[in-house]
Amino acid sequence: MKNKYFRQLKKFKPREIQSTIMIAFSVVSISIMLILGIVLYLRFSNSAREETIESTQKLMEQTGENLEDYLVSMRQISDAVYYNVIKENDFDRNRQDIQRGMNLLYEANKDNLRSIAIYNNYGSLIAAEPVAAQKEDPDVTSQNWYQQAVEEMENMHFSTPHIQNLFNDTTYRYYWVISLSRAVELTNQGGAQTGVLLVDMDFSSISRMMNQINDINNGQYYYLCDSEGEIIYHPRQIQISDGIYEENSRAAASYKDGVYEDAFKGENRKLVVNTISYTGWKLIGVIPYSTFNRGMVNIRYFIAMLMLLMAMMLVVINRVVSLRISSPILKLNHSVREYEAGKKPEIYIGGSQEIRHLGYSIQKSYEQIDKLMKEIVLEQNERRKSELDALQSQIHPHFLYNTLESITWTIEAERNDEAVFMISQLAKLFRISLSKGRTVISIKDELQHAQSYMNLQKIRYKNSFSVTFDVPEELYSYCTVKLILQPILENAISYGVSSMEDCGEIRVTGSLKEGKILLSVIDNGIGMSEEEVALVLTDSNRIHKHGSGVGLVNVNSRIQILFGKEYGLLVESEPDEGTSVSICIPAVPYTEENRKNLEMGYLAGGEE
Repeated sequence: MKNKYFRQLKKFKPREIQSTIMIAFSVVSISIMLILGIVLYLRFSNSAREETIESTQKLMEQTGENLEDYLVSMRQISDAVYYNVIKENDFDRNRQDIQRGMNLLYEANKDNLRSIAIYNNYGSLIAAEPVAAQKEDPDVTSQNWYQQAVEEMENMHFSTPHIQNLFNDTTYRYYWVISLSRAVELTNQGGAQTGVLLVDMDFSSISRMMNQINDINNGQYYYLCDSEGEIIYHPRQIQISDGIYEENSRAAASYKDGVYEDAFKGENRKLVVNTISYTGWKLIGVIPYSTFNRGMVNIRYFIAMLMLLMAMMLVVINRVVSLRISSPILKLNHSVREYEAGKKPEIYIGGSQEIRHLGYSIQKSYEQIDKLMKEIVLEQNERRKSELDALQSQIHPHFLYNTLESITWTIEAERNDEAVFMISQLAKLFRISLSKGRTVISIKDELQHAQSYMNLQKIRYKNSFSVTFDVPEELYSYCTVKLILQPILENAISYGVSSMEDCGEIRVTGSLKEGKILLSVIDNGIGMSEEEVALVLTDSNRIHKHGSGVGLVNVNSRIQILFGKEYGLLVESEPDEGTSVSICIPAVPYTEENRKNLEMGYLAGGEE
């Protein structure tokens, strides 16, 4: 065992320990730094991305509120014209009052208005402000704003941007407007008829609002579309009109308010959607992923420099720590090598608490090895003595004399068949007792030996007791120590049922449970008191008075020497109730290899 232990220690070279610790610390440190760097980068990246999205949402909310305020003011103008001017006057009798009211509203809001006009259900112009000549045959009824107002009379309708094409302008300028149209009830000569009120808003106001938020030159931009995806405003509206640039506005218009992933023309981006009240318009913020990456360049440089600085510090720390840990290990290794060389020095005990404990444990293990070697020698001698006693006890002169005398008596009585049976049983008994010098035999052979023994004893005692063997055949092919049942059966006869007349019973049973085999010898004899039971496995002189000379103590000792202290005999008894002696052994299949291994362990003891 010593040589094997030292061979293991030789495999470790002193300098390899220091290098291993250094490499291990370096690998762990680099791994931690990489993980930390990645986590920091991802954390900063996610934080910057969330911050960008959050600031975009806030800007869009503010812009949306401004657009809503602007559109609400246009609705208010439309309501004022309808409820304060149109519904209060008759176009036949109060045309001047209608024109005056429209003029007042236009003058008050002309910075945001291009025109106010009222059309009847035939598309004819009834009133307009500012007073201007209508273009020749503008075909009002075919225009979308008019058709929407007539088809959905209960709602107001906002059009997409278009050039104002109803009235002539003396300056010959073209104005982009958004038309707010609604169906109204006109009173003419006391009768009611349906008409359409048109308020043309100056698109430049909306354009200014959108231009302000598109002034950021970082790749992200904002555009405005209606619920069908038609572009109302886009920073690249001219390129879109010319077919040079495309926008995924129809898909964006289908989204509800929120933040979405979008891939368009091979570019990944974030879309922030905000709906403008009253109109169904969508304010869309587009944030390309390249925008996020631009802001992370400085963070990458910072994390790279931080990791480089940490790597330099960890190299120095790892060197110091590895030397501090490896130094006591090297001293311990040196003292172990000297012990291996036969000098038997004191094992080095120093360094950290763990190294001191290791040195102390090695020192104690060496002391225990020496002690165990001495115990093994003594135990080996005891085993050989126990084996010799067990073999000699089976050829008990008194038993052999009584058996031969019984055979002679049966021959003289001319009971030849009975004499032949006794001689064959005696032959089987001695054949299994010798077992070619083997110590480990199968349970089947052990039971055969026990049956032969009991057959002879029944004849000797003139069948004054009965014997039953109830051991399942599945246990026959397991290993056992030979000649362990006979001493127990002899005790059962001598101390249990020999004094009983024709009512003595002995049963031999067996079972397998949880990897253990239990062989029990049960008799219905006179039994024993608790004090006697306590002495059965401790007082070796008790059974020597009348028994085999081996006794239960010897059987128990042989089982434990071969299989271990957790196995052996268990004795249970009550006065006048009988006695049960159980043998507990491990379930080891009987093969030639297992038999040799057990006998080698049995003979070699703890030498390995």
